[in-house]
Formats: sequence, C-alpha cells, structure tokens
Amino acid sequence: MNIDTEILQTIVKMPEPLKQEVLNYAKYLMENYSTDISLKQHPHKKRRSGILQGTFVLPLPDDFDEPLEDFKEYME
Repeated sequence: MNIDTEILQTIVKMPEPLKQEVLNYAKYLMENYSTDISLKQHPHKKRRSGILQGTFVLPLPDDFDEPLEDFKEYME
C-alpha cells in the first residue's frame, strides 16, 4: 500500500472536524516547507580538499598505542 492510499483511507474514517484540521495542517505544511524541502534535497556545497592539512603529525610518537593516564581508573 502506498502512502497516498493509506492517507486517504485514514481520512475517510475521521469525523468532519478532524478532516478540517488535517486540511489546515496540510495547507500549512505546503506553504511553509515545500521550498525548504526542495533546497535541502539538493545541497550545492562543494567539498574543499586539504582542509585538514597539517592537523596530523607523522611519524606517530613511540607511545601512541599506550593507554592514556586519564583513563587509568577505567582500565583497572
């Protein structure tokens, strides 16, 4: 069952005041979010290469694999 059919079947079972609330909410969503959703689906951000350059220092220090002193109480 697709979403449209499920929505229609649910609305048919509702009393008239609830149907009016659903209609008002659907109009609200269409007015306020239809342009936001289309922009979020297609982001036009370009990735920058080399943004983390110089962050990592190689070669790694000799004690790289040793447990950290901050976590000694958890390691015991």
